[in-house]
Amino acid sequence: MSTTVRIGTSGYSFEDWRGILYPHSLRSKDMLNFYASRFDTVELNYTYYGIPKRHSSQKMVEQVPPGFQFFIKANKSFTHEYTLGAADDFLKGIEPFPDAGMLGGLLFQFPRSFQNTKENRDYIKQVVQRFADLSPSIEFRHRSWAARFVWNYFTEKNLTLVIPDVPDLPELYPAVITATSDTGYIRFHSRNSDLWYAGKAQRYDYNYSEDELKKWLPLLDTIAKRSPTIYTFFNNCHRGQAALNALAFQELIEKAGTFTTLSKQQNIDSIQGGLWT
Repeated sequence: MSTTVRIGTSGYSFEDWRGILYPHSLRSKDMLNFYASRFDTVELNYTYYGIPKRHSSQKMVEQVPPGFQFFIKANKSFTHEYTLGAADDFLKGIEPFPDAGMLGGLLFQFPRSFQNTKENRDYIKQVVQRFADLSPSIEFRHRSWAARFVWNYFTEKNLTLVIPDVPDLPELYPAVITATSDTGYIRFHSRNSDLWYAGKAQRYDYNYSEDELKKWLPLLDTIAKRSPTIYTFFNNCHRGQAALNALAFQELIEKAGTFTTLSKQQNIDSIQGGLWT
């Protein structure tokens, strides 16, 4: 089974990327078109802060080449306020992406305060049902979701569980390699445990080393056994680090030529059991 690995960044419109990815003279409105000449996918983050407008979505679709894929971050009202009241307006605003065949899916990133409880599992079911037609992917931040019954439920529903690359901190969801659907999804955030709780401006200020990126190559092989398409996004956006790391990861994969055998074993023996009810 051949596997497609798409590599991009979480967002693309950053002024501090000028002179790093973008020419200094590039107009802001031309950033997406330039970005799409380097990458074949992007996460849209502005949709988290506000409900997208259909005409804006249409303009974005027109700026990228055929085959380009968008992953759209769900609005904060869905993931941090736990209400789906704006779902209709949200869906209407992003219609141009699926209409053009350019929607990879929707990203629902839940906060660390969203823990594995019966009430929250029921809410996940509501989210999945409401957005089922647009391939929802779920990212958890709290470690309580690292449970076999969670993975089993996601696998049964062919629901994508995001693998986060984050520091090894007591409450954070760990980077356990769990492929639960036809789509693999990795988000590179940071490995700096000292700054993780210092605020967003510092949390994602991290530059991945070549060795850190290389260690992911054999892990892709494990994900590929379940997922013929793998999305990898870099969220360490400060000073263009996400773009530089994404380009470096592209080069590493191209040099490898093919995925290698899994060389890292995940210690999941202590992960809690249970049932998804």
